[in-house]
Amino acid sequence: MGTIGAFVVNSILLGVGLAMDAFSVSLANGLNATKLTRGMRAAIPLTFALFQFLMPLTGWICVHGIEETFKAFQKFVPWIALALLLFIGIKMIIEGIRNKGESEEETTVLKPQTLLIQGIATSLDALSVGFTIADYRFSRALAACLIIGAVTFVICFIGLRLGQRFGTRLSWKASVLGGIILICIGIEIFITGLSGL
Repeated sequence: MGTIGAFVVNSILLGVGLAMDAFSVSLANGLNATKLTRGMRAAIPLTFALFQFLMPLTGWICVHGIEETFKAFQKFVPWIALALLLFIGIKMIIEGIRNKGESEEETTVLKPQTLLIQGIATSLDALSVGFTIADYRFSRALAACLIIGAVTFVICFIGLRLGQRFGTRLSWKASVLGGIILICIGIEIFITGLSGL
């Protein structure tokens, strides 16, 4: 395989690895909000893709500019991700329990600010990818980040659709399950982040 082929494959694999948390959150969103407009169905994977594109690129820029500050910030990443996902997860569980007696036709609305927090929380660990691609020139780093973003979009779209399909069958339990998934992701990011420091 040529160098371009190897670069593309490596970027895709990197994208798949980074997208797993975002996939799980998309699945949770689909479980929790089974009735979404076409715009929201596109906005959810697009948000995760955008952050997974921006974070490694930001990391690359930091490595080439403010490396010491970036390294100092890295130790707070697991704590921030844990706090954000715990907050959203607990909120979803409480809402699910509150809506237990309500009709299955009730629609849960995913607020833009919640989606934004999810996008940030699941992509914070992608900042460190800036170190892995530090030896790339800018155009190559940009291409890698675009591939990572595209892979994330596809994976998150699949996760969202799967969540929607099963969420309609689970009623209020879907919100509780979605919240538990987010809390588990937060803990996983936190443990992985601490062990990597």
